[in-house]
Amino acid sequence: MQAILVSGIFLGSFVLIATEKVHKTVVALAAAAVMMLLGIIEQRESFFSQDLGIDFNVIFLLMGMMIIVNIAMKTGLFEWLAVRAAKLAKGHPLRIMIILTLVTAVLSAFLDNVTTILLIAPVTIVIASTLKVDAIPFLITEAIASNIGGAATLIGDPPNIMIASRAELTFMDFIYNLLPVIVLIMAVYLITIRLIFRRHFTTTTEQRDRIMSMDHKGAITDSSLMKKSLFVLALTILGFVFHSSLGLKPATIAMSGAALLTLWGRQDPREILRGVEWPTILFFAGLFVMVGALARTGVIGQLSEAMLGLTKGSLFATSMFTLWFSAFASAIVDNIPYVATMNTMVIDMAQGMWPGQEGTALLHQEGLMPVWWSLALGACLGGNGTLIGASANVIASSIGDKHGHHISFRRFTLYGLPLMLESMVICTLYVWLRYY
Repeated sequence: MQAILVSGIFLGSFVLIATEKVHKTVVALAAAAVMMLLGIIEQRESFFSQDLGIDFNVIFLLMGMMIIVNIAMKTGLFEWLAVRAAKLAKGHPLRIMIILTLVTAVLSAFLDNVTTILLIAPVTIVIASTLKVDAIPFLITEAIASNIGGAATLIGDPPNIMIASRAELTFMDFIYNLLPVIVLIMAVYLITIRLIFRRHFTTTTEQRDRIMSMDHKGAITDSSLMKKSLFVLALTILGFVFHSSLGLKPATIAMSGAALLTLWGRQDPREILRGVEWPTILFFAGLFVMVGALARTGVIGQLSEAMLGLTKGSLFATSMFTLWFSAFASAIVDNIPYVATMNTMVIDMAQGMWPGQEGTALLHQEGLMPVWWSLALGACLGGNGTLIGASANVIASSIGDKHGHHISFRRFTLYGLPLMLESMVICTLYVWLRYY
């Protein structure tokens, strides 16, 4: 009865999150509270169990990076980057689109992709308005690029942060295994959008001259803080690269960087902490409790057994199923609750395949590694399929609406779905050729 009850609560929560009738943070916290009140999962397990409780490595890693980015935002650095990119393209819309798309992807590999869109999209709209061209293609291509770029590193996209924490993977594991295919996907993506939009924009010399006359240097509002922010960000990323050798978790690195920049930059902690996405943090907390309840009642175990039966124990078939199912699932529902569920399923499946193995020895079984990478690629890139598939897409749409540029579900899907399928074909070939 508990398994049926927790499944019903979880599926109901999924529906509410997908339809956006109620804010996802409220849904996650309410569902977690109900599960604890009914005794499905104990409070002690929710807060302190490594297997069933809140993953504080994910929580504090997100908080640390949000604090660093919030301080860097105050310097005008990201506005400078966008204007500089437009001038580098000499005011030609298609070139601007390609350069801004590339900048968005690179930034999203080291900042969270939602933050990147929040920083780049408003400046993009100003540039498009100056050129008197449609801003919607710019916003769509940037949202898709942020999801592609975010898939390359441990810190680029929340699903990767969650997978890294549960599978005990390092920053360099992601660089070594995912960066090559993401670079390839990005190269093909840039060629594709060039072909799609090559005849889409027309501008006059006068409009291009306006872009060239924009003062990119004036975008920097605090050069001293900008230098400090860049130094601490570089130091933090360096810490991520060597965190395994240092014996430190990524969350420790991120929080140390946040503390250093707040102290060195003489920032008011109350102001900086107001900029932290607390709804996102609390959403994760509630979500972890929900998934822990699913695991505790045996629902996850039954799902993993069903997946093994479907793929007949073949690890290649499991990787391919995980890759493609994750892509389509993430195009329809938020990829964060999906990955939280799949993480536990993969671990449960591994325990069935390699009985007696525990800890890192189990999580890093050679045959299991392609499944982890397939999950990361499918979840991060599948979000490009529809407007609701990834948080970055929703944010780009919201910013567009605010400035009078409505991105319809149909229009986003018209561009996003074929580009998502293109990336999945490349991923399929990559996983097959590299690991099998």
